[in-house]
Amino acid sequence: MYRSQSITVIIPCLNEEQGIESVLRRMPEFVDQVIVVDNGSTDRTSEVAKSFGAEVIREPVRGYGRSYKKGFSFAKGDLIVTLDGDHSYPPDAISYLIEAFLHLEVDFLNASRFPVRDKRAMSWKHKFGNWVLSLAMSLLYFQWVRDSQSGMWVFKRSILKDMRLISDGMAFSEEIKIEALRNRAIRFAEISILYSSRLGEIKLNPWRDGFYNLWFLVRKRFDRG
Repeated sequence: MYRSQSITVIIPCLNEEQGIESVLRRMPEFVDQVIVVDNGSTDRTSEVAKSFGAEVIREPVRGYGRSYKKGFSFAKGDLIVTLDGDHSYPPDAISYLIEAFLHLEVDFLNASRFPVRDKRAMSWKHKFGNWVLSLAMSLLYFQWVRDSQSGMWVFKRSILKDMRLISDGMAFSEEIKIEALRNRAIRFAEISILYSSRLGEIKLNPWRDGFYNLWFLVRKRFDRG
């Protein structure tokens, strides 16, 4: 519990044996539920996560969004915090983010990776791609978003029922923010965090995922469904 709010942390993982140990070692004690969604790992990700007391949920169908939607269905906390299993997002910043979340009185808080202070954490190509996607999202949805692709958020679990989340892939990260921005009843804010270089293999395909996410932004904007 944190200030009378129960906290669930959800971490999607695909072969993050190295990173997940570092993440869970730094997990704050006030977190009530830690869910690791194993998205078909072939290494010891699940075993390592269980050894640190995490609740491991298996999602055999590959996909970033697919993993999160599976994790959401098992979440019990009043607030949900998300981060990756590669140690690039800081688990010890969770209290800082929740404090900001409560102080700003919002429903969805996005943790922006910018400005990137660790030069090893993100290549110029990824920085440029993130800038293009964030600018496109800001223009299409009429609100400035500094980091549309961030994978660390804090939000009220109760708002999930008002979201239409269709992406099973990497576009899920921008889609959940779009759903928050579109709903006038959901108060959205953004705050910077310290982003670090990841541990383990890189799974993102910058060109393929970048162009797909750009297409998804446009499609979602004009989707009448």
